[in-house]
Amino acid sequence: MAGARIIAVAIGYLFGLFTAGYFYSRHVNVDITKVGSGNIGTTNTFRSLGPKAGVLVFLGDGFKGVFAVLLVWLLFHGRYPQGVKILEIYAGLGAVLGHNFPVHLKFKGGKGIAATAGVVLAFCPWAVPVCILLFAGAIFLTHYVSVGSMLVCISFFAQVVIFGQNGTLGAPAEALPEIYIVTGVICALGILRHHENIRRLLNGTENKALVHKDKK
Repeated sequence: MAGARIIAVAIGYLFGLFTAGYFYSRHVNVDITKVGSGNIGTTNTFRSLGPKAGVLVFLGDGFKGVFAVLLVWLLFHGRYPQGVKILEIYAGLGAVLGHNFPVHLKFKGGKGIAATAGVVLAFCPWAVPVCILLFAGAIFLTHYVSVGSMLVCISFFAQVVIFGQNGTLGAPAEALPEIYIVTGVICALGILRHHENIRRLLNGTENKALVHKDKK
């Protein structure tokens, strides 16, 4: 199944190359990499181009994670019924890698949180309610999007382990260690991509929540 793993990552990466923030900004004659923080993700798009743009970019980046996982399931669930969950999470990893390191943007992408959210929805939908509650709670209590995003990553990993151990995940026991490792990589990427936010949080200069900067 080694070849299938590579194919799953490649499929995910190709989906990940749909960098919604960049393509949307070019559609409205703006280069998102040159405004605000320069990040192509939801938060910078929301702040720089407004709520409508932010929502569209979140959905675009999120659904590429969903579609990558679902396509891999469609391709391989018949051939590898006991290993398809492994391939699904590899597809999710590929989608996040494609978003974070897109070849068409010289490997300078986003932080992968919306793409990760899509992976959560498709791969482990039972984890979605807690992730939403943690994200919303973090925004309400701290006003920092970065804190909510990192909590989502930690929660996703913890819940995959919990649902894997109690059988809800639907993967055989022998597949679980690999699933946990790949999920851990996805979640670690999400946290590591926030290294600048962590530094700003520690020195008290992190930006507050989704405040749209009016250009007028």
